[in-house]
Amino acid sequence: MKNLSIIGGGSWGTALALVLAPRFQRLRLWVYETDLAARMQEARVNDVYLPGFPLPAHVEISSDLAQSADGAEILLSVVPSHLVRGVYQQLAPFLKDSMLFVSATKGLENGTLLRMSEIIAEVVGNGARIAVISGPSFAREVARLEPTAVVAASTDPAAAGEVQAAFSGPSFRVYTSNDPTGVEIGGSIKNVVAIGAGVLHGLGLGHNPMAALITRGLAEMTRLAVAMGGKSQTLAGLAGLGDLVLTCNGDLSRNRSVGIELAHGRNLDEITGSMKMVAEGIKTTNAAVDLARRYSVEMPIAEQMYQMLHFGASPREAIQRLMERSLKGE
Repeated sequence: MKNLSIIGGGSWGTALALVLAPRFQRLRLWVYETDLAARMQEARVNDVYLPGFPLPAHVEISSDLAQSADGAEILLSVVPSHLVRGVYQQLAPFLKDSMLFVSATKGLENGTLLRMSEIIAEVVGNGARIAVISGPSFAREVARLEPTAVVAASTDPAAAGEVQAAFSGPSFRVYTSNDPTGVEIGGSIKNVVAIGAGVLHGLGLGHNPMAALITRGLAEMTRLAVAMGGKSQTLAGLAGLGDLVLTCNGDLSRNRSVGIELAHGRNLDEITGSMKMVAEGIKTTNAAVDLARRYSVEMPIAEQMYQMLHFGASPREAIQRLMERSLKGE
């Protein structure tokens, strides 16, 4: 593969441009904000979302979708989940059947409850080659070229293999999977659990409750993924347990930060109003609760995060409700 287009110039998209630049002769990065794109073209740094990391000279930056997608062999989308459908609809006239579409967005579409790969298939066509990439990967650490392992998943083994071969490098190791459902559910629901982890941290609670939250959160993620056709072993891997552990414990986690602020008594509007970047877990909480009801899956942690985010339940009330649920076997 020679030509890669990355659609989305936030912290994750910029970090991927940095780590993947040596792997491609031509790399184009689409940035939504025209003023930011202009500054990045001149200064070679994303001063809003990932300051301090100069982009290689051959990374082309643009705010024009047609120009950004032109000639791409792989089109890698890294935009917030609620924007994916609209961006692909705008991209549609410029896409080719030969392209390999890869989603690095961790989220679900509210209302339809579709995964990102399903949205792409709806817009581009069910015959398109589509893969997803997910795993424990803070953007800043990827940009620092710290060792990172992720998983590329597709129902088409050749597509997952192409992503693995094209993206793997000295600091970025890619495994393959044939379970995009499990990978996408893991990458989405872990953000909901991470809000709860932030609450525990913000309340000053210790290691016991955090271990319980991560373990039971993994159980919820796995139950939902399996009910939707995914594989339980996928959730024990990088896109499930790996990403969950990172997001619940890492100081760079936006979703964990939301939980910390909630525990400190700030309301959701205040929290989101002060954030530059999207915390996907906020919107995903709605979809998680809706999916749990659709598939008759118990997801008490997701339910309590939903009550806390949208109905004013206090963090301590949410914890008490979880602890006082009817007793049962593990």
